[in-house]
Amino acid sequence: MKQSPITPVSPNTATPIAPAILLDKVHLTLEGPAGPVNILQGVDLTVAPGTALGVVGPSGSGKTTMLMIVAGLERISQGRVAVAGTDYAGMDEDALALFRRDTVGIVFQSFHLIPTMTALENVAVPLEFAGRRDAFDRAEAQLKAVGLGHRIEHYPGQLSGGEQQRVALARAFAIEPKILLADEPTGNLDGATGQQIIELLFQLHAQHKTTLVLITHDLKLAARCERVVRIADGLIIGEGLTT
Repeated sequence: MKQSPITPVSPNTATPIAPAILLDKVHLTLEGPAGPVNILQGVDLTVAPGTALGVVGPSGSGKTTMLMIVAGLERISQGRVAVAGTDYAGMDEDALALFRRDTVGIVFQSFHLIPTMTALENVAVPLEFAGRRDAFDRAEAQLKAVGLGHRIEHYPGQLSGGEQQRVALARAFAIEPKILLADEPTGNLDGATGQQIIELLFQLHAQHKTTLVLITHDLKLAARCERVVRIADGLIIGEGLTT
């Protein structure tokens, strides 16, 4: 008989601690030219708050789709999704956008910076949307925290790839998210620059105690996470790294 995942309990109370991420029998089916395509086929995943989770698997296995579902950017066909104690069932797009703004940071392989805005303005945007009066002060402090205090007035086109990814990290962490989702964040960077970004990512994760979900093809990088899950053909097929 399959056992239910253990829910952690606060040491000072008998109140269960809500998982940072809960996916319960999640399915996603999309219509393709040849008919329905099953992208996810019953994913079960529970992630405790503050955990660094690595997600590995071949291209097309469903890794990025699972990440988009956690972010509320993709709607499931069946199952249940709850993030930071909030169940996505019944939430419309506006509610999901507000929740994502306040709770979820995302870093992609492509940096997704606004080319007509400076580094400072790019980081300040989500803070302004959140109504933070100190948006620019906080954005400047976050850019300094990632080593870009001297580049705050530069535009993305004036920055190297590594610097652009640092801006993206500063933007993601500026809202102090409970969940950070990183999809191959070093995929467009050279080895040395990518290593610098990874060191910074784990440093910020530890500093902010953010739950981190890291998609990567690099098994050595995945091994730095406290926990690793393997996904293939739209299913989580195991935990840990194979030899």
